[in-house]
Amino acid sequence: MRTSAAAGKDGPVARTPARTPHATTGPSGADGPPTARTSLPGDARAPSAARRFVRTVLAGWNAHAVVTDDATLLVSELVTNAVVHAGTSVDLECRLDPAPGGSLVVEVTDHHPARELRARPRQGCGDRDGPAHGGQGLRLVAELAETWGTAYRRTDKTVWFHLPTSPAAHSTGTLSEQALLRDLRVAEILAPGTGEPAGRRTGERGSSHRALSFLAETSELLAGQFDEDMVASLATQLAVPRLADWCAVWLDADAAPGTLRPVPRLARVWHARESRIEPLRLALQRTPPALPAAGHAVPWPHGPSGRCGQDGTHRPDGADGTALACRLVAGGRGIGTLLLGRGASAAMADDVACLVEDFARRVALALASARQYTRQATISRILQRGLLPRGVAEIPGIEKAVVYEPRGGASAGGDFYDVFGAGHGRWCFALGDVCGSGPEAAVTTGFVRPWLRLLAKEGYGVADVLNRLNRLLCEEAAEAAESGTSPRFLSLLHGELVPHAQGIRCTLASAGHPLPLLLRPDGTVRPAAAPQTLLGVVEDVGYGSETFDLAPGDTLLCVTDGVTERKSGNRLFDDGDGLATALAGCTGLTAEAVAGRIRRAVHGFSRTPLDDDLALLVLRAT
Repeated sequence: MRTSAAAGKDGPVARTPARTPHATTGPSGADGPPTARTSLPGDARAPSAARRFVRTVLAGWNAHAVVTDDATLLVSELVTNAVVHAGTSVDLECRLDPAPGGSLVVEVTDHHPARELRARPRQGCGDRDGPAHGGQGLRLVAELAETWGTAYRRTDKTVWFHLPTSPAAHSTGTLSEQALLRDLRVAEILAPGTGEPAGRRTGERGSSHRALSFLAETSELLAGQFDEDMVASLATQLAVPRLADWCAVWLDADAAPGTLRPVPRLARVWHARESRIEPLRLALQRTPPALPAAGHAVPWPHGPSGRCGQDGTHRPDGADGTALACRLVAGGRGIGTLLLGRGASAAMADDVACLVEDFARRVALALASARQYTRQATISRILQRGLLPRGVAEIPGIEKAVVYEPRGGASAGGDFYDVFGAGHGRWCFALGDVCGSGPEAAVTTGFVRPWLRLLAKEGYGVADVLNRLNRLLCEEAAEAAESGTSPRFLSLLHGELVPHAQGIRCTLASAGHPLPLLLRPDGTVRPAAAPQTLLGVVEDVGYGSETFDLAPGDTLLCVTDGVTERKSGNRLFDDGDGLATALAGCTGLTAEAVAGRIRRAVHGFSRTPLDDDLALLVLRAT
């Protein structure tokens, strides 16, 4: 017996679900409750097979029509989830609970216990019996089931639910459901061609569930999109064929107040017949709808083939029949237009307008969010790019290579680098890491790098630059303490290169930073600096520097802790001098080759994505 947490209508309850499903099909014996089991393949055929199985079993048990609708919907969702996210075969069991006022018990079992079922499967798990009902499995279970839960075992995982079988439990439904039914007529609008006979698609509650599933799926799919063209593309594919035979989305361009607004851009066109997409696009580009600001769906007239509509608008080829147009409005601002059309033999009824408006509102909100994200991301990229040098200086007698990979693919992170000319035959380099992340770390980087350049170009030596930056950061820390904000500390490797007849004189210092490593042509590796305190921690500390010559063939490797502290389980990349060992194998390589090999070694150390910024600088004397 297994016990799991179940979600009931009044909150969590403890339930003990039924036996583990067996890999056989058929009713149980006379000594037990009516039970049917089957095993399904772990591919796109499973959802339709599950629906047919449930309908057949419940028809044999004379189940209430609404019970059949609910069970079919939930089983389809859970089987789809199991196939997409577990990727194994699926066991399905249906059983009637013999207790007074009993219920239908359904269990869906996959054989991958390590993965939880998620609320939204990937697209593309449809089947020949109709489009996949992707996206709302667990939400729908919580909404429709009397109780439900998930049971994990060492070899498999089961999601189960109970549905009441009493007809009294399935009365007319809520006011919102009835209003939705009046507006949608969802049985044929939302699920054309599902393979279910018309007589089987009975019961207003079952139809409302399909409508709610469609609208919830729309919100779920569009909410996570941050590109307005992707939102437009998804919207048209959601609408066709469930709402219309074809669909188009225009997007309004942002315009400054008081300026002439540009012509809307036709962002996406979709047709149920792919051969008609391009003719439809060409026609619609000439006829963007002109609609009032209110986000109400209104008829968009098209005359019979070869003639104009009532407003003189030419009928687009491939868009014959009837159409509804709706302004996409969010926050009181129009951001686009949605147009949906159906063929001449499937004229749109007036009550479909409410569904189109509800759908359009979700599309408009998603578009507004995508635009806001794009604006913020653009500002962020511009500011972040200012934290990094536009280029690195060429140094006589030195090959150089830089690898810079901010965590999460951002334009810039808490790490920074710089290579610049300091005048009088001097070149300087720096590799730093601000403690922390986010905007606060970026602010610190924003003033440290220019100050470092200024001090170096003013002729201050390596140690003096660190001393002055330390005092500056300590002053910032004192002001931060007074204002109640967290101070920012900085680890920094700063060096100066001066070419001369025998090679390159290098002076450098490390303040709380991973020590630079020097690779000689004979393969020996040694630290090239001594450890010192982080900048911004102790005000009266004095920093020192070390000077040595880089002979031809010598390679200096500078890294941030995103390299040395790269994790694999409980191990770090630099445990047991891992970085020095990797560098020792780079004898004779160019600076670019050394940088590439170290980068590959860091990435290959663990299968997980980088959890910190990665930056490294390679300087090789030629």
